[in-house]
Amino acid sequence: MKVLYFAEIKEVLGKSSEDIDLSYDITVDEFVTDLFERYPNINNKKFQIAVNEEFVKGDDIVTSNDTVALIPPVSGG
Repeated sequence: MKVLYFAEIKEVLGKSSEDIDLSYDITVDEFVTDLFERYPNINNKKFQIAVNEEFVKGDDIVTSNDTVALIPPVSGG
């Protein structure tokens, strides 16, 4: 799967994207848990998850062909 990072998360990780080898389907919650284990320095960051450009819930499924985006809150004015 392709993972896209934006804003503060992109800055903390020092990259805007990466490919993660996913050999089986997982839930969004399982993906986030794995991500926090991989990158504990983003554990306290707030973000929403979008899969294939649509916001998802924790029990939605992520597959190996998906593009997952971590989108931090946007402030506007």
